[in-house]
Amino acid sequence: MARKPTPDARDRILDAAADLFDRFGVHAVGMQQIIEELGCGKQLLYREFASKDKLVVAYLQRCTRDWDVTLASAAAAASTPEEQLVEVVRAVQRMAPGTRGCSLRNTHAEFPDPDHPAHRVSLEHFKEVREQLRELARRTSAANPERLGDRIMLIIDGLYVSGSVLGPSSAAAEAVEFARDVIRAETSVAVR
Repeated sequence: MARKPTPDARDRILDAAADLFDRFGVHAVGMQQIIEELGCGKQLLYREFASKDKLVVAYLQRCTRDWDVTLASAAAAASTPEEQLVEVVRAVQRMAPGTRGCSLRNTHAEFPDPDHPAHRVSLEHFKEVREQLRELARRTSAANPERLGDRIMLIIDGLYVSGSVLGPSSAAAEAVEFARDVIRAETSVAVR
């Protein structure tokens, strides 16, 4: 008699795959490695994810949802849009050190083919993040909110690179102050 998978099988597979992808990169991890890490059968993995591409897309979609939670939490932690932008940078500053960087950015780099589903998902995510940051910036008094949003995105990008390479006590520690400086320059509003 065949065993019935547990209701959380898909999430457990995604957890194991995410851990491996985040540590080693998507291309470096094979489906067999995920099976071994999880201790599941090949049939279960392929029933939940018919191909590695489908698993990678699900992983990226989960990362996108995680970003949305991070953004909502940062927005809830501050009362003004200027402070919300700082909180977004602060949230990334806390996450980036000790990682290999942003999962979506790393995967985007691994899949340069614009027709690959992983490339399309990551590119769409970055377009959405840019728009989210610009929307927050539009709520400030910035004369050019698109520029402010783009500058905050560049700080976040730098955090993922520098934070992962240099650690929390170096350049990553300066990102929040840099965001404050940029916001003050763009809006004439000092933020905490």
